[in-house]
Formats: sequence, structure tokens, C-alpha cells
Amino acid sequence: MFKQDWVRNFPGAITVCNTEGTILEMNEAAIKTFRDDGGEKLIGTNVLDCHPEPSRTKLNELLLSQKTNVYTIEKNGIKKLIYQSPWYENGKYAGMAELSLEIPQELPHFIRK
Repeated sequence: MFKQDWVRNFPGAITVCNTEGTILEMNEAAIKTFRDDGGEKLIGTNVLDCHPEPSRTKLNELLLSQKTNVYTIEKNGIKKLIYQSPWYENGKYAGMAELSLEIPQELPHFIRK
């Protein structure tokens, strides 16, 4: 679990895995989000095992391609922004990080100059 208070207590779910998909860290929101799937016990397991097809194949492709994937979902009336992106340690690809943020059903959009 994250050691920094701001990350541990951040209201969005943060899950980090290595290049093979092993879950390294989850913040409190991620542990709560995935409580029914094992919560904190998911740390050390493979993130690919947590996803059904076709999500599993998509995530495996992201691990291999080191690309970012961004989309929204709705489950149980709650809309979320999912942001999956590679992370790096000392400039070397180290795995993927996922942010899952609850968002309003209608989200304002601003164009800035």
C-alpha cells in the first residue's frame, strides 16, 4: 500500500502494477473499490487475472505496448473516468498505473485559450 498520505487517502482509486501485471500498490479507494474481489489481498496477484475478456486482452496489449488508455464507464449508476498509463522508474518502463475517478453524469467541458 502507498506510504504517502496524499496518495493513500486520495479519493480516486489508484492501482499500480509492474511490467508483468503483478499488482504492486493500491490506495485505500482502490482497496475499497475491489473489496469484493479481495481488496488489499490483490496486492501481489496478477491484474490480468482480475479482468474478463476482452478487457484482459486489452490490458495485456497495454502492458506490452506501453500505451495510455482512457475511457469512461458506468456501473451501479456511478460514472467513472478510467485512466491507464505506463509509469517509469529512472526513465525505464516499470509497468502500468490506473486511476479510477468518479465523475458526474453530466460533466462540464471548457475550451481554454
